[in-house]
Amino acid sequence: MKQGDFTKLAESYIHRTGYSEVILRYIAEHALESFDSLKIADVGAGTGKLTENLASLGYPITAVEPNDAMREEGKRYTSGKNVNWQKGSGEETGLETNSVNWLLMGSSFHWVDFRKGLEEFQRVLMPGGFFTAIWNPRNLEVSELHTSIENQIRQFVPSLKRVSSGSGEFTKTLSRALASSGKFTDVVYMEQEYDVVMSVERYMGAWHSTNDIQAQAGPETWAKIIRMIENEISGMKEIVVPYKTRAWTAKSLK
Repeated sequence: MKQGDFTKLAESYIHRTGYSEVILRYIAEHALESFDSLKIADVGAGTGKLTENLASLGYPITAVEPNDAMREEGKRYTSGKNVNWQKGSGEETGLETNSVNWLLMGSSFHWVDFRKGLEEFQRVLMPGGFFTAIWNPRNLEVSELHTSIENQIRQFVPSLKRVSSGSGEFTKTLSRALASSGKFTDVVYMEQEYDVVMSVERYMGAWHSTNDIQAQAGPETWAKIIRMIENEISGMKEIVVPYKTRAWTAKSLK
């Protein structure tokens, strides 16, 4: 499996959890109160987890996703909701200039060329529009079970570099990077902790959607990791998974 290629993982994404609607409401109702109506784009939408959250708040969404398999799964997942799907990437969204007043990337901004992405976001945003980069990592610090699993994974793959957790090196300097980009200002960071109760099937399905570990471990070691996780949760009917939605929102300087 190639790192960053989610084609084989599209069907497993249904098992992932969504994002904090509390945070999304705060941003929509306070940062964007100057707009009469919201025109929202979810870029790097994957299979539509964030898209669904936004649609459930009552907003029409344009979902932009480069991977064909993920996009088709997203269309099925958000069927019946006010969502328009199109092909595009963070560097080339395919959106019209000045067409959006809120652009978001859910657990995907770390895959984008930072400079090119910000240039593209500023282009498509209306004057005074906002960009939000949001992640939904597991809150390992509050769970012995998940801390143990993560530590054992690193024993299997000592050189493992997590690139999609929302808690790595990329996010440590994100506020400063956005503020010093010359494209955005007024960077605000928000987070919320919460728990999700999962069935064993959903919990294992969420692990099977994890690209970065699979790509670095390789098929043989990944199979061992999966067996380890199954052993750790053996006998459980449900697993309480702690999450922490983390969001960086910045206002366009245009």
